[in-house]
Amino acid sequence: MEPRIWLIAGPTASGKSALALRLARSIGAEIVNADALQLYADLRVLSARPSPEEQAQAPHHLFGVADAADGWSVGRWARAATEVLDEIAARGRPAVVVGGTGLYFSALTQGLADIPAIPASARDQAQAEFEALGEEAFRARLSERDPAAAIRIAPGDRQRLVRAWEVLAHTGVALSDWQAATLPILAPDAWRGLALEPPREALYARCDVRLAAMIGQGALEEVAGLAARGLSPDLPAMKAVGYRELAAHLRGESGLEAALAAAQRETRRYAKRQSTWLRGQMAGWPRIDAEEPNDQWRQFLALHPALTP
Repeated sequence: MEPRIWLIAGPTASGKSALALRLARSIGAEIVNADALQLYADLRVLSARPSPEEQAQAPHHLFGVADAADGWSVGRWARAATEVLDEIAARGRPAVVVGGTGLYFSALTQGLADIPAIPASARDQAQAEFEALGEEAFRARLSERDPAAAIRIAPGDRQRLVRAWEVLAHTGVALSDWQAATLPILAPDAWRGLALEPPREALYARCDVRLAAMIGQGALEEVAGLAARGLSPDLPAMKAVGYRELAAHLRGESGLEAALAAAQRETRRYAKRQSTWLRGQMAGWPRIDAEEPNDQWRQFLALHPALTP
């Protein structure tokens, strides 16, 4: 029996949106966004949001629904996605949840811990301690109090190491214990997940080509429009990969070629971080390692032969 909900994760430019759309057309499903940047109406180009033509081929939800001034948390997305998934189920249709934000998938499949807000002072202290100790010693210290987190968090993932320590230091309770006390949003038998993991060099080449194409699709105009709003740089939308580099070009601080090269470099780094997270947090999910869309679809059908026409 096939699940009611399909989860498709992958790094940027891996082909996950095309695979999700093909699956949705094949089974009559509706698509739900699980990408933190594709939420924002202001980031149509930089977030590589599905085009109007693509969105016309299947119902799409939670794409371009937020204003850049309105920062969405994981919890807010999870509540919105739960409501959308319930509505889709009430229509008797399957759903395909697709995106590159790993925490969104964790919220669905593992639950979202009700952790108290951590004050800025505690976050700053944890950051300073990481800087002073370095990753190896910082991880070793974390391992003494929260060994599960120290093992689970991938090497080089500074953000989550610091997060685990700041929660422990402020609340006195290990992050792993907070998470263990939660229940998943989706029932275990309601979903099936897979992750796209094309060869790294091919993925990086796709990142470079796609970002270059964005210039002709209006990326500079999009960045100029956001910059003109004077929004806080701490907002999620203002941290979109490529925004900082292209904004510097618009301010006259770099040439377009140099800005594009810098943005491409940051996009490759972003893809690497996403891939690292997927390998660490979704190790048990089936993998699709093909590069081309038709090959990805064939691998998907090989994993799920019941869907073969």
